[in-house]
Amino acid sequence: MASLGVEFGASRLLAPYFGTSLYVWGVLIGLILVYLSAGYVIGGRLADRHPREEVLYQITAWAGLWIGIIPLVSYPILLISQQGFKELSVGLVAGTLLAVVVLFAAPVILLGCVSPFAIRLLLRDVETGGNTAGRVYALSTAGSILGTFLPVFWFIPTYGTRPTLEGFGLVLVAVSVAGLWRWPRRRIYASFAVAVILAWIFLPSGIKPPQVGQLMYEKESAYGYIQVVRDGTKTELILNEGEAVHSIYDTQSLLTGGPWDYMLVADSFRPAEQSEITPKSVAILGLAGGTAARQYTAAFGNGVQITGVEIDPDILAVAHRYFHLDEPNVHPVVADARYWLDTQAAKYDVIVMDAYRQPYIPFHLTTREFFSEVRDHLTPGGVAVVNAGRTASDYRLVDALASTMAAVYPNVFLVDVPAFSNTLVYGTMEPTTIEDVQHNLGLISEPLAQDVARSVINDGRLRVSPYHGQVFTDDLAPVERLIDEIIFGYVTGR
Repeated sequence: MASLGVEFGASRLLAPYFGTSLYVWGVLIGLILVYLSAGYVIGGRLADRHPREEVLYQITAWAGLWIGIIPLVSYPILLISQQGFKELSVGLVAGTLLAVVVLFAAPVILLGCVSPFAIRLLLRDVETGGNTAGRVYALSTAGSILGTFLPVFWFIPTYGTRPTLEGFGLVLVAVSVAGLWRWPRRRIYASFAVAVILAWIFLPSGIKPPQVGQLMYEKESAYGYIQVVRDGTKTELILNEGEAVHSIYDTQSLLTGGPWDYMLVADSFRPAEQSEITPKSVAILGLAGGTAARQYTAAFGNGVQITGVEIDPDILAVAHRYFHLDEPNVHPVVADARYWLDTQAAKYDVIVMDAYRQPYIPFHLTTREFFSEVRDHLTPGGVAVVNAGRTASDYRLVDALASTMAAVYPNVFLVDVPAFSNTLVYGTMEPTTIEDVQHNLGLISEPLAQDVARSVINDGRLRVSPYHGQVFTDDLAPVERLIDEIIFGYVTGR
């Protein structure tokens, strides 16, 4: 139970600093298995040399104490990793990641010693050895089930990662102290447990300080780590390791200079019209703090009906509390974007895909099959818009998404966001030329959208997508590997 609890706790401890990508999970699970394997070998040999109950209880006591210390020791180490991201030091980031992962080696190896040690102590006759081993591993598996469900569905969502790790560690210590009660060393372990509890109470309780600005709110949700930061007149939504801003609310300006502004002109990406186009229905997949929804409402009024899909209910609560998501024409929905799209029949003038929480992107929202489903939910002449992250010179993610969209839509256009490292990718339902788009942008008279239209033409490098490379599919969409390569190239300057 404790080993699975530690595994889930470790993933949540690392998420605000290193993310939750497939590779982070792979490294974590792989190393946990290595540590358990080492524990099985060491435990078996130790049990043959010292087949005494007090030795087993000492092993579990030390494992519990170490688990309780992990959140206390890892907190300053992880803060150093944040400095590594800020300084673009790959060595510092890799070093702190290694240090934290190594922290989990000792307790998991100790926990791996328990099963072979227990079998050795219970074994009275070789003829019943199979039955003894079977009972131990059945009990061990039952504990693993508890260690999976308790952290995921109760402890972490209710109390947080640090209390969860402390709790599992203290349970181990309590059981060990009870088992050692006949031996004089019990007081030592009990004293250690009390010390860990006191340290946890008095050490800083925050998960991670903001890189800039003033921290207004932080929470570990079921889907990730959430921060709300005040920076001057702006309130910003930061998720996970904090390398991207996911929503902005500015008390001094309706326009943010971010990618959300450029979603306002999506309806211009169609054949040339005689008059200004005004959207009537918009779906935003990845509502977050509601910046795009607020922009649409400010530009086109309550007449435009907006459905905002957000997978994390805690983010929606933050949107209402800190980002003033209270427009009557905005209808929030808690759901996975693709599942929601598959299970409803409505069609929209514009479908915005802003669910890519850089630097980690759900692969099932990047594939040809997904973009085909988006196309099927667009009205005639409708437009699909994707907010894609990039660096100043590395457009590989834009390339991949635009290439995949080109397999579904007649034309794909790109607009760079001057003040952000983002590119908007527009897919059209009808054959459209660059002259058509420029003509429609010139028809815009609404002041807010008109400012964006001018920026698209003058600063956004409006262009037809030149990308026709690999098409991502549900079967093969190596987006996480692509993102990690981009991050590595950015940090190392390659």
